[in-house]
Amino acid sequence: MVQVRQQTLIDAQGEIDLNRWIEQLPLVLEENDRCRLLQACELVEHAQLLPAADAGDWARESNCLIAGLDITIILADLHVDLDCLLAGVLYRAVREGRLESREVRKQFGAGVSGLIEGVLRMAAISDLPLQTESPVLGQAHGQKDNIRKMLIALVDDVRVALIKLAERTCAIRSVKEDEERRRQIGQEVFDVYAPLAHRLGIGHLKWELEDLSFRYTHAESYRKIARLLDGKRLERDRFITKVTAQLTEVLQSAGLQFKIAGRAKHIYSIWRKMQRKGIGFSQVYDIRAVRILVPEIKDCYATLGLVHSLWHNIPNEFDDYIANPKENGYRSLHTAVVGPEGKALEVQIRTENMDSEAELGVCAHWRYKGADAESGLASSYEEKIAWLRQVLDWHEETGDARGVAEQFSFSVAQDRVYTFTPDGDVVNLAYGATPLDFAYHVHTEIGHRCRGAKVNGSLVPLTYQLQTGERVEILTSSEAQPRRDWLQPGLGYLKTSRARAKVQYWFKSQAREDNIDTGRHLLKKEFKRLALTSVDYQRIARKMQLSTVEDMFAAVGAGDLASSQVLNAAQDLVGKAREPLLRLSSVGGGGHVHPVSVNGVGSLQTHMAGCCKPLPGDQITGYITKGRGVSIHRVDCARLMKLQENTTGRVVETRWGESPEDNYEVDVSIEAIDRQGLLRDITSLFANARINVLTINTQTNKLNNTATMRLRVEVPDLGSLSKLLERIDRLKNVVSVSRVSD
Repeated sequence: MVQVRQQTLIDAQGEIDLNRWIEQLPLVLEENDRCRLLQACELVEHAQLLPAADAGDWARESNCLIAGLDITIILADLHVDLDCLLAGVLYRAVREGRLESREVRKQFGAGVSGLIEGVLRMAAISDLPLQTESPVLGQAHGQKDNIRKMLIALVDDVRVALIKLAERTCAIRSVKEDEERRRQIGQEVFDVYAPLAHRLGIGHLKWELEDLSFRYTHAESYRKIARLLDGKRLERDRFITKVTAQLTEVLQSAGLQFKIAGRAKHIYSIWRKMQRKGIGFSQVYDIRAVRILVPEIKDCYATLGLVHSLWHNIPNEFDDYIANPKENGYRSLHTAVVGPEGKALEVQIRTENMDSEAELGVCAHWRYKGADAESGLASSYEEKIAWLRQVLDWHEETGDARGVAEQFSFSVAQDRVYTFTPDGDVVNLAYGATPLDFAYHVHTEIGHRCRGAKVNGSLVPLTYQLQTGERVEILTSSEAQPRRDWLQPGLGYLKTSRARAKVQYWFKSQAREDNIDTGRHLLKKEFKRLALTSVDYQRIARKMQLSTVEDMFAAVGAGDLASSQVLNAAQDLVGKAREPLLRLSSVGGGGHVHPVSVNGVGSLQTHMAGCCKPLPGDQITGYITKGRGVSIHRVDCARLMKLQENTTGRVVETRWGESPEDNYEVDVSIEAIDRQGLLRDITSLFANARINVLTINTQTNKLNNTATMRLRVEVPDLGSLSKLLERIDRLKNVVSVSRVSD
């Protein structure tokens, strides 16, 4: 249980003694930092008296002050900076709506409020429904966006991940006796946050999260192993005491400086090893374990030699994670020996810096700033950030949320094999990887064209499981293509999610014609709704840096390009003149000054035509009137076309200026099935969007229960109008909404 709940911190009035709480934090704070932290605590204490904006039971029953202090204690153990501590104290109060972000920004700065906003984005993971086939990160609506937000938050600032890990640790420690809630939080922690702690190298949080989530998701297995451990606890403690005494004597005789401590094996780790190796509890060698800390790397190997001279080592149970660190930066020597009384014993040997890295992971970057150059911690920190960016890039490439979930999974997070290319480069793969996984890791095209493989010079099937130290050569064919049976899990061609996602993406790209048709339909629908009939798709495609219009349609159809991005590009093109234009002030009906440029004329008054009401983003042209200057029309305006038929020489080239800032009048038509509150919902939407409504005309047909609305509104540009129409279209009972083109 975390320290804030200890009765020693409760004063005579039954309130938390915040000054004593700060004094007990496991770090040293400057006086000014203490004052700021106390200020944050008092702000949350006051906010606790206010009602929670969140209507959920968890918000009504929670104490956001205690929750904030619990989170901050965990962060203090990680030796984070002051902004991170402040965000930890304040987060739950902001999450529950008792405290507003702008108040946090005002009192503590943009850095603290930015961290809290990042954690709030990550909180979307907790809102996902529990899935049976793929827990937490399955195919529920919005999964891709939730994963994307989480990863972006991590890449931007690792402290966001640390705050969220601390918050989830507190949540699973204090989860109520509601079995369904326990399973939900346990599954979420098991699938996302324990693997995340592992990726960031924060060992002590990873182990706690694994054990607690395992307890709730596999209750019977947890209890069985816990009983077996309890039954051997006294015998194990006596054994460790004996081992420690023997090691101390040997290491002192060798003149080494050292520290020795017994290490408890975590319940989930025991179960996982039993499942992975198909062994019983009695065959798990590292239930009895000690850890030896020495000053330098050379002392690690000297100690290893002494351990092996003292006891016989068990074959195939030695791992050198100093020469070959784990992917999360973990470094240590692990060996298993036959110790006293013929009982198996695991010995871990590492330096104190390595031990700090194993416990704090990425957080060691802050703790050992002065030692970064010597210990390589700065490089390790950058490698962790590089990994997170790599996962984000992969997700952007394939759009595969399920694959990202698998990349976080336990099965790929801990066991690795190290193989060699024909040139001697090392390729780091998941345990159980095949030659096909190897090929896709080297290059996507090599994977696509793979037709065979050689391992150490001998032909092997593509389902062969690679082993550490093997040299792999991929045989390719220029005409080869991926096969669909590679994607069948039971056939064993692919182990890694990344390789499988690349094969899936290849097949997805083959449906290009379907994507083109879908994209064409989506764009034409959007432009039609905005009453844009003269659209130069070729210029827009070039603006999007795509070779052809079909490439643009295909990108929209595949979901790689949003229709709003195409619309923005179109608007940007319309706003830029190909040749120098004179800038004039044009006055509309409301007296606003409109930044319109007319080619080849001097000072001349202009006004927006009332027939088509052009907006910035529309393609426009000018018509010289008698006595009213230049009338600005859309190029597809029906009235302008009639004027051109009857007169000649009065049409002038006209373009928008570079940065229009005024609002423009536009008419919008809405067709809907009539219902109570429809008009209220529509006007509320305009109010929330800060769009000024000039007129509203509503007609209701009682016979078929339909309503037709005609609104005149003021909008700044075409992009704002597009967003407005999209929001209206989502309202209940709305059948269609469009800009009026007449």
